[in-house]
Amino acid sequence: MRPILMKGHERPLTFLKYNRDGDLLFSCAKDHTPNVWFADNGERLGTYKGHNGAVWCCDVSRDSSCLITGSADQTAKLWNVQTGAQLYSFNFDSPARAVDFAVGDKLAVITTDPFMELPSAIHVKRIAKDPSEQTGESILILKGPQGRINRAVWGPLNKTIISAGEDAVIRIWDSEVIRFFYVEFTFHP
Repeated sequence: MRPILMKGHERPLTFLKYNRDGDLLFSCAKDHTPNVWFADNGERLGTYKGHNGAVWCCDVSRDSSCLITGSADQTAKLWNVQTGAQLYSFNFDSPARAVDFAVGDKLAVITTDPFMELPSAIHVKRIAKDPSEQTGESILILKGPQGRINRAVWGPLNKTIISAGEDAVIRIWDSEVIRFFYVEFTFHP
């Protein structure tokens, strides 16, 4: 079996994500420009231009209409998957490391890195159906873990947020009552 080579990035890749149907593959890299590819033949369908730093991660909505990206340029951006148009930019005071849409695509979790005197944080944003109604307001901000949060994802039924960081600890946060119930899993080599 020969691999399909997808050439289009100029710097190292940082993240890959399939859409729910498995026909589209999204790639992020340090070259500032996420790409979308046909998964079956490797043809590049388009790029999402607008970041000014490495793009660390992405997620795509369940219906493949909206893409969210997180970048070292201290933004997370919403994109129209089909046209490549930027729909909204969430601005932070530190790099955006991880992004994840909740089931139903009405919420997104975005993590930010520790930067200068700012601690790492988990931000929950409401995602508007109409991009003209989108706001940057966080409906929840969770602070606490020391060091960088490398990944945060929604748990079952959006009731929890699960985070993992460079401190080698997995944390499960209760997103409904805005508290952290202390469940930690620490890995030892």
